[in-house]
Parts: sequence; structure tokens; C-alpha cells
Amino acid sequence: MKAIINGKIILKDEVLDGVALVYSNVIEGIVPVEMIPDDVQIIDAAGGYVAPGLIDLHIHGYLGHDVCDGEEASIRTISKGLLANGVTGFLPTTMTVSLPVIRKALEVCRSLKEESRTWDGSAILGCHAEGPFISESKKGAQDAEYILKPDASLVKEYSDIIKIITLAPETDTEDFAAIREICRDTDVVVSMGHTSADYETAMNSVQAGVKHATHLFNAMTPLTHRAPGVVGAALNSSVSCELIVDTYHVDKSLFDLVWRLKGRKLCFITDCLPAGGLPNGEYTLGGAKIVYQDNLCRLEDGTIAGSVLPMNLGVWNVYTNSEIPLYECVNCASLNPATAIGLDSRKGSLDVGKDADIIITDNKFNVQKTIIGGETRYEA
Repeated sequence: MKAIINGKIILKDEVLDGVALVYSNVIEGIVPVEMIPDDVQIIDAAGGYVAPGLIDLHIHGYLGHDVCDGEEASIRTISKGLLANGVTGFLPTTMTVSLPVIRKALEVCRSLKEESRTWDGSAILGCHAEGPFISESKKGAQDAEYILKPDASLVKEYSDIIKIITLAPETDTEDFAAIREICRDTDVVVSMGHTSADYETAMNSVQAGVKHATHLFNAMTPLTHRAPGVVGAALNSSVSCELIVDTYHVDKSLFDLVWRLKGRKLCFITDCLPAGGLPNGEYTLGGAKIVYQDNLCRLEDGTIAGSVLPMNLGVWNVYTNSEIPLYECVNCASLNPATAIGLDSRKGSLDVGKDADIIITDNKFNVQKTIIGGETRYEA
């Protein structure tokens, strides 16, 4: 066993100081420092934070590699790079490209998922399929050429690896046949996103089984006083909501408001592109040219195309630009995402018995050490 001392331990409801976190491959307990057994290896947090490993539900790439490359080497590179950001589990995210490309990407992730539990990188918890069942008018950086009508059979074929499917509910049948079939026959979380639905359609789709909203505010009908849109439906229903917390996609003044409305249904995401972790320049996303400049990625026509945000800095962005307690900011990047995809019984917090997925950071949440399943995978 090992014990982390001299750290501020971030639990789901409070931050503790002056105690030790004891773990093996799971969290064993939190004890007074003087009660640590003699044979336990001591790790000094140097006065920083000790937090649960972060979980990213929506990430397209990192360090120049794209999930849609459909290559083992790309997934391995992305996974290893994420350790420096405190991400211990992630959903490699596909986008609206050709079906053969989507299938290849999903199959590669499926083949690597088990190995990823013990490899030198962040664990693959499943995949997020963002499209191809989206609205052309809200496609954002997605390619309209490859948009399809919702097809439950495709989702069911890959239901062992897909954790979230983003679709536009208004493109389904009037009675949401595909959504209902996916929800009836699989555990895949249906998320409304890249959608031009009105408020009523969005709310009806929630009744049909939609449980999540993809990057709230972005690529969906906005909230106005006479047309509440998908944003209004997401805020006024029980769905969990993603939020890109780079302060560019969503203004920081909205952080408090969204958290007050959604609470532990709020999930921070990066929506990170392959340009993440690299310098300014020109890159690609699903074959499209992306220009990365001043912390923002755009298509050649100026359309915002995702972020280059490290998850740990996203947590700190919200904490330093809101009144949200730090432990709740961490929940939004750990416990809440784990809950959204049904993994909260073993991941997302430092509760006794859960997997020992732990990060140690400095006092500005820069990651110093990343631990997965009790094994140190990264040290700064």
C-alpha cells in the first residue's frame, strides 16, 4: 500500500487537510498521518492538491493525432499525452466523416480498450460518436457530405464500445424511433447535439430517452425569451450537460449560472482537437484544415472548431472565474462524467473501494503525478 501525505485532499463534498490518503489498486481510506502503518510507501504531495483522476467525455485528438485516424499508434499517443493533464479515463471521440472511417476508429478503440486498463496512458472508457446523425444547419466543424439519418442498427453494432452517441433529435422520425430503439436495446447514452430542434422537440426527445447534451450552447438552438431552444430544454430537464470550459466557447460569466441549474449533471469537457499540446499552426480534423492561433482552433472560413484545452486547466478556469467550490469544479471533471456514463460505482471520486485513479497537482492545479489503478503513470 501507499499513502499520500502533505496534500489537500479533494473529496466530492469537501477538501481535507492534515490527513493521508491510503491506497492500493483501490482507495483504502483517509486516515490521520500518525495512523499510517509502518510498511506503507509514503508519497509527499508537497502542499498541493490530491484529487480523483479526471475523465474527458469528449476529445477528438491530441499531440497531432486524431481519433479518426483509425490507427492504434494515434490512440496510444493521445492516451499517453493526456496523463500530463490528469486525465485517467477518456472517451475517444469520432465525428461526422465517412462510415468506413468511423467504423475503423471504433474498432481500433474496441481492440485497445482492455489493454488500456494497464498501459502507460489514460484508460479508454468507451467512445463518443459525435455524429453522423446531426443537423446540417448546426454542423459546426463537421462535414455535411457525411451526415446521415439516425440509424439505431449502427449504434447497436458498436454498443459495446460506444458510451455516448450525439445526434440531432429532429432528424429522427416524428416518434423518435431510432432514439427509442437505442435506449431500449443498449446502454448507450443518447445526447442531443449539433441540432436545430426547437424547445418542444428537444423536450419530447428527452421523454423518448435522450439523457445528455453535447457541448451546451455550441451547435444548438439558443435560449431566447420566446424560443427557449435546445439550450432551454437542456437547462430545464434532467439531462446531463457537457460544457467546454476554455472561456472561448462559453463565456466565463455563465459558469455560475449553468452550475446552479445543473449541479452534478454538469460535465466539463475539452472537445480537444489534434492540435492540443502543440504550438500554433495549421492542422487537420477529420480531413479538414484547422488553423490554431491564440488558443483557439478555427476552420478556414472562421468557424470555431473545438479547443486545445487541457482538462486540468479547464477545472482551474472555472474555479478562478466563478463562485463554484473547488471540489464541485473537480466533480464536474470526474464524478459527474463518471455518473453520466454509468461508471460512478468505481470511478470519479476518492471514495473507499473505488479504483485508485488519483492525481497530485500543485496549487494552481498543474499536474505533478497521475496514478491509475494504484500505479504511477506520469510524473512531471
